[in-house]
Amino acid sequence: MRRASGIALAAILLILPGPALAAALEGEAEQQQTNWIAIGMFALFVALTLWITRRAAQRTKTASDFYTAGGGISGFQNGLAMAGDYMSAASFLGISAQIFTDGYDGLIYSTGFLVGWPIILFLMAEKLRNLGRYTFADVASYRFAQPPVRSFAAISTLLVVAFYLIAQMVGAGQLIKLLFGLPYTYAVIIVGVLMMLYVLFGGMRATTWVQIIKAIMLLAGATFIAVMVLARFGFSPEALFAKAVEVKTGLAAAKGATPADAAVQGRSIMGPGNFIKDPISAISFGMALMFGTAGLPHILMRFFTVPNAREARKSVLWATTWIGYFYLLTFIIGFGAIVLVATDTSYLDPNGGLRGGGNMAAIHLAHAIGGDAFLGFISAVAFATILAVVAGLTLSGASAVSHDLYATVFRKGEVSSKDELRVSRVTTLVLGGVAVLLGIAFEKQNVAFMVSLAFALAASGNFPVLILSLLWKGCTGRGAMIGGLLGLATAFILTVLSPAIWVNVLHLEAAPFPYTSPAIISVPVGFFAIWLFSVLDRSPRAAVDKAGYREQRIRSETGIGAYRAAEH
Repeated sequence: MRRASGIALAAILLILPGPALAAALEGEAEQQQTNWIAIGMFALFVALTLWITRRAAQRTKTASDFYTAGGGISGFQNGLAMAGDYMSAASFLGISAQIFTDGYDGLIYSTGFLVGWPIILFLMAEKLRNLGRYTFADVASYRFAQPPVRSFAAISTLLVVAFYLIAQMVGAGQLIKLLFGLPYTYAVIIVGVLMMLYVLFGGMRATTWVQIIKAIMLLAGATFIAVMVLARFGFSPEALFAKAVEVKTGLAAAKGATPADAAVQGRSIMGPGNFIKDPISAISFGMALMFGTAGLPHILMRFFTVPNAREARKSVLWATTWIGYFYLLTFIIGFGAIVLVATDTSYLDPNGGLRGGGNMAAIHLAHAIGGDAFLGFISAVAFATILAVVAGLTLSGASAVSHDLYATVFRKGEVSSKDELRVSRVTTLVLGGVAVLLGIAFEKQNVAFMVSLAFALAASGNFPVLILSLLWKGCTGRGAMIGGLLGLATAFILTVLSPAIWVNVLHLEAAPFPYTSPAIISVPVGFFAIWLFSVLDRSPRAAVDKAGYREQRIRSETGIGAYRAAEH
């Protein structure tokens, strides 16, 4: 493992200057001065995390080690890792970019991403830890026939992971392309290779520590940016917002707007309507972000890394604290970028857009307030953010295939830990390749919006199945499977038919589904279908499913038998 880590690091560092030079000579990349500080910090982070992976690999011997770090992570550590897993490229790059573009409307991401955590804390955290072992499918299928529900859970997990991975790969590609002049494709491939190394060799233990380090770096960097921005305005947010309105007014006037229209456009960034156009879209978008949080498979998987339910609750409390604080910072960062970046031509391309794409607002702001040195640090932080999240996502997808499908559905539980690990690692390689291809295909999309699509899928499929299987005695396995699949399919089809995919990606005419988020339809479809098909289920298995609720509730509330089962 030591030799593999060293070879991988050397290869990555050797790859960086070569393609950048070639691209510059061929006119494929912007001519720019090499930021050696950024390259050095990238190299330092990669070396550190590969060393962590090597150490973790020495302790990753069983499926439990690979999926859940042996259940030995403390509540505080897991809360920080959860925050690191959740504060993704969409949070750091995408939300600040959305606020930079649309002002106040971008705040829907910050609030929507955050408010799902109380649902997890009060309704799910303790029950998940007491009932589950490796994946959320362990919980959803606890009292049901295993193959149908686990098959649904695996399909849902892979779809959510795919959309979530797109956002991370796009953010990584744009970031490295901007800093090194690399072609976008090379940048995405580098991230994919590193991601596979972390998961293949280190499993959950390495992923957890990469996420913890990343969370600390991201919180420190975002705090410094926000403090430095506010310091320029006497630590008065009101003064910052007033200056942002003035800047937007000036930019509108420069584009030919009349003084009255320019003033309206300037003031519009302090009110709704720029991004979310109508109340239905706002409700649908909010539902996706709120309920999707409670259905994300890579977040739910983290509850099984702690030793007991008490530590699970502590994890959520710490995660909510760090995440809430961070999202307050993103609002300041977004408005700071309007003031300090939007009018500086050194950060703009010939067409007046941001160099490197719209997702780079926070990166350019870092340079504006801290020069090359701080740009190097923030770039390394953003890179760490992406690597930590894609590692967690890949691990979640790999566990869905190896644990839920291969070990439980196909092999009926008759499989050795060694074989399950082998399948998981093969799946990791496949997911890494798929992530690279999807990242290349969706290059121009806003990363925060791509994550919101993943949230809509999780809210429509995973969340209804989890809630009703945990809290409703009448839920049956057939109802959970059919209802979950219908909710998931509705969300997926409406997403493809929405303007985000139909127009922006497929370049077709007006989208058949007018709203950007399908949650307002797909989430009720999921709940209603589970209820309907459970009520209509007259199979012999339905009685068994309902009778098992009492045992499930006792174990979910008390933990009796949970940890003894986990040991085996």
